[in-house]
Amino acid sequence: MSASNLVAEAIWKEIESERSVTDDHLWTLHFIFGKNFERAARILDQRGVKKISGEPSGRSIFQVMGESRRKEEYLCFPENFCSCYSFFYDVVNRTEQLCCKHQLAARLAASLGAYSEVKMSDQELAMLLSKL
Repeated sequence: MSASNLVAEAIWKEIESERSVTDDHLWTLHFIFGKNFERAARILDQRGVKKISGEPSGRSIFQVMGESRRKEEYLCFPENFCSCYSFFYDVVNRTEQLCCKHQLAARLAASLGAYSEVKMSDQELAMLLSKL
């Protein structure tokens, strides 16, 4: 794991434990993630993050709103995967970014508890995930 990832991980844990964000947290995350962090904060401000949970298992995935005019929504595991184009192009192929803005928005929302919740059966969740 890179030094940037380790620093970011420590900050996410602080935010989760305090359920609040300080200016120092914001500054450091912006330094690490740049414009993607700004975009993620904008998505969060627009209440664009949903946590979809399956019942009874409690398994979950995040659905994050895009910023384009089409307002697409992307399925996202904050630490590992996003269904957006940028994740595959900038994160996986070119390795220019540590993660996409949707992952950041989901991670920030999860750390702060700032998401809307959607409950569905485990079977419905499995069907949703099978479309990835």
